[in-house]
Amino acid sequence: MNKELPEQFIKRLQQMYTPAEFAQVIRAMSHLPQTTFRANTLRIMADALQKQLEQEGFTMESIPWYTDAFVLTNKSLRELTETQSYAQGLLYIQNLSSMIPALVLDPKPDEMVLDLTAAPGSKTTQIATLMNNTGKIVANDISRPRLYKLHANLKMYGVTNTIVANIPGQTLWEKYPEQFDKTIVDAPCTMEGRIRPAEPKTYKDWSVKKIRDLAIRQQYLLRSAVSATKVGGTIVYSTCTLSPEENEGVINWLLKKEGDAIRIEPIEIPGLVMQQGITFWNKDFNPEVSKTRRIFPTESFEGFFVAKITKLKSTLNLKQLPDKYSNRRSRSTKKKHF
Repeated sequence: MNKELPEQFIKRLQQMYTPAEFAQVIRAMSHLPQTTFRANTLRIMADALQKQLEQEGFTMESIPWYTDAFVLTNKSLRELTETQSYAQGLLYIQNLSSMIPALVLDPKPDEMVLDLTAAPGSKTTQIATLMNNTGKIVANDISRPRLYKLHANLKMYGVTNTIVANIPGQTLWEKYPEQFDKTIVDAPCTMEGRIRPAEPKTYKDWSVKKIRDLAIRQQYLLRSAVSATKVGGTIVYSTCTLSPEENEGVINWLLKKEGDAIRIEPIEIPGLVMQQGITFWNKDFNPEVSKTRRIFPTESFEGFFVAKITKLKSTLNLKQLPDKYSNRRSRSTKKKHF
């Protein structure tokens, strides 16, 4: 299967992992992931959903580190989507790795939360359940077509505490300067964690140039997220890729830019095994980057990355962003910021 993947991608994986880990990654990529889902607790509790599905002939295993989540063990994804439970918005089909960032964010009822790159809404709907539909979520996305799916999901899953915005993520802080208790940035990425050797469409657009281009975009999305978050607030950054440039490299960049205005926090979820962030990729990273976490690809988990950041000081008096990230309508505001 290896030979079907881009040669440069394979070489990078071999640099990133030990020989044994590399073999495991290729093995995981060569199999369809298990079907995993979570109960939409705005409509039904997890134990009640499990009983309802069992009555329809489904069997599933509970996830010890997230009691609302399950792994389907006896039927297909298609069969699950044909159930009344799915049609009624009682469950959300989502990879286990994708559920982790919202748990790390740990939103509380009545907080104000920003989902900077929200569509199609998997993390927005999950955050809403963790907040019991209280407080306020601003779910933002730059893609108007993707916003239709976001609106549809919010309606389907009974989310009522969310407003939808269509603002360039890198300038959203201008409208909401230091207003959010918590912010999540599930950044656009090369999606290496979802690559499948048997599915060329999952890697046909992959390139090192794309990694570099996306890393720049990710940097400014994350810095905007920091500026939109209150002093004392939490920012979670995540991707579904393996590339260090898009993961630890972005956090290393942020540490250089923001200095002592931010702190990287250790991440621990009882019962969940994660790898430490790497501290070297063609250059040494700040040792604090080791507090970030990588989710190793397996049959149940897509490759993922997550970082948790605490904002310690205001960041609204830093130098201006590069012009290519400027919003013409608000350049005067931007000069006061970066």
